Amino acid sequence: MERNTDEISLPAFVRRLLPAAIGLPLGPVLTLSLRSFARRRPEIFERLGAYCSARYLIDPTDLPFAFIVVPNGVSATVQITSGSSPVISDVVLRGPIMALLGILDGTFDGDALFFHRTISITGRTEAIVALRNAIEDAELRPSDLLGLKGMAAHVANSAILGGFDVARGVAMSAAHHQKERA
Repeated sequence: MERNTDEISLPAFVRRLLPAAIGLPLGPVLTLSLRSFARRRPEIFERLGAYCSARYLIDPTDLPFAFIVVPNGVSATVQITSGSSPVISDVVLRGPIMALLGILDGTFDGDALFFHRTISITGRTEAIVALRNAIEDAELRPSDLLGLKGMAAHVANSAILGGFDVARGVAMSAAHHQKERA
């Protein structure tokens, strides 16, 4: 897992195309999605125990916005904030978006990314450990979060995970070309 952070960061040209305002509509959409998911899979949220009411700041360092997530089951919320705004939270998880998504989809090992300093965690680390354990034990696929089944689930999983693979390839290629020019 010896990856350079640049290899899993969005290329600079992509970052310039994403103004902070692009994240604003994501808050309500992700809140509804998370609440719907909590109704279908309450056991995942129950695994968080006392940490279901914790405020998790998830800060993709290569995006101009961050996510404040309170995974409180059917009352869960996701808010979008400017990545540079100070936010009160119980735990902060920072790193390139592709690394954070890779943890979620199982492509990357969160512990390895932490120990290689690709991601950082501050605050109540026991809260992030509880979240990681709940996510890993659930073996989530994109279709689970979207509430899809059957052929629609298969298509969504293939498309979304394939899209992640393409995005990671673009990031690695851009990092490689940047090194060659340096």
